[in-house]
Amino acid sequence: MRRTKEDAEQTRLNILTSAMNIFYEKGYSKTTFDEIAKRINLTKGAVYWYFRNKPDIVAALINENAKKYIAEQRKIIPEGKVVDFDDIINMHLYTNKRICSDVNFYKFTFFVFCQMEWSEIVLTKIRPLIEETKKFSRSFVYDSLLQMQKDGKIKKDVDIHIITDILSCTYTGIIESFMTKRVNSDVDDLVKESFNFIFYSIKEENKQ
Repeated sequence: MRRTKEDAEQTRLNILTSAMNIFYEKGYSKTTFDEIAKRINLTKGAVYWYFRNKPDIVAALINENAKKYIAEQRKIIPEGKVVDFDDIINMHLYTNKRICSDVNFYKFTFFVFCQMEWSEIVLTKIRPLIEETKKFSRSFVYDSLLQMQKDGKIKKDVDIHIITDILSCTYTGIIESFMTKRVNSDVDDLVKESFNFIFYSIKEENKQ
């Protein structure tokens, strides 16, 4: 029974890899279950047994990549560590490094930012499936900034929710511009300069 479960999980992962490769090559709307199945010698019915539709596959890809990312981040920034501005920057620099060094993560990122048609129908289906992933990615930055505010490193009148959203939108814009080759600057420099500019504006005076 254990072997059967292992085989089933490996098949599921193979489907996700196949889907990601085709999404990367052709985009979301042009990818079919037939193509996903044929590339790994499965029937379309076998793919449907694991995933009801393409939004399910996209959600699984996001969650799988997030799971790996979270595990790696916790090695770099252990739970309970006192986080500072530089830690938030370094977390994003680590993501940059993964994009540039891990082919599969590059394909996934390129697909999400450049090949995915984010219609309201798709978003409505995917949002509930990636809720935990969204919470973690946001909560790390939010919780860190909130603690720094309590420690007197950030001005008391700063809205941490808004700053968290600004940082998220800034980083998303940088990565999208980098992936679509719309900027010539080094992606690490863009992150460091933009984040430091934001942090400088919210730091309590005389606090480093």
